[in-house]
Amino acid sequence: MFPCGPLPMTPTALDLPLAAGSLRALRYGAARAPLVLCVHGLSANAHSFGAIAPALAALGYQVVAVDLRGRGHSSHGAPGSYGWPHHAQDVLAAASTLGAERFGLVGHSMGAYVSLALLGRAAERVERVALIDALSPPEPRALGPIGAGVRRLEQVFPSADAYVAAIRSGGAVSPWDEVWERHYRYELREVPGGVRARTDVAAVREDLTYGKQHDARMYWPKVRQPTLVLRAALGVGAEHSAVLSAEDFEHFGRRVPHARRVEVDANHYGIMTHPDTVAELVAHFAP
Repeated sequence: MFPCGPLPMTPTALDLPLAAGSLRALRYGAARAPLVLCVHGLSANAHSFGAIAPALAALGYQVVAVDLRGRGHSSHGAPGSYGWPHHAQDVLAAASTLGAERFGLVGHSMGAYVSLALLGRAAERVERVALIDALSPPEPRALGPIGAGVRRLEQVFPSADAYVAAIRSGGAVSPWDEVWERHYRYELREVPGGVRARTDVAAVREDLTYGKQHDARMYWPKVRQPTLVLRAALGVGAEHSAVLSAEDFEHFGRRVPHARRVEVDANHYGIMTHPDTVAELVAHFAP
């Protein structure tokens, strides 16, 4: 039994032609329905929303999860073309390509920073937003597990099974379920000697550097629409460090008092498939 039960629908893969290159996206629900865009984390891909997106689509939305540039099956950019504002511009362009002037927005981890940067650029286009386990710089001790996730991108594994087994044995992705199985198999490509992730490690490192040099709290004053913030109550790694600190979670509540804030009994990865996460998002986006 998976935490959210069997996945209720299979997404349709899309390639969205943007000025900066093609973005691969996964669409759940009807193409002409109101749009909700989902933005993944630093080294993740669109399949990280495999539990969330079908539940929102069941409300009557067109839910589109994108592979950010340099990730999954999307085009790679040139050096210097990454960072939250560039990704935010891609997400805005994706919405326009899909014919939506206004849309809902869900961001996890770095995707939450990208979502905040998008609000800084074009808040009037976002009807409501959900930010999952990121609002501000992560706790320093959480950078170890984040770095471990980046290092997998540089390695060649003898098979897809070996790749998935190595990630699963690391223990950070907990609980392991069908969503994560699909997520990690999706990002693989064949290379001499086996398989490796197709995600561009240089893109991920550039975004990681950008994140160390910028503070997403500068965008908090732009958060004016209906807002849900979900925080993982459990830490990651051997030291069980939080990505979103309790202090910043509370600080955001004082700065943005209209936001609903909820802690979920999961870690930074498990929050994406936890039933409470899905239930809170369904309530937040309910027509």
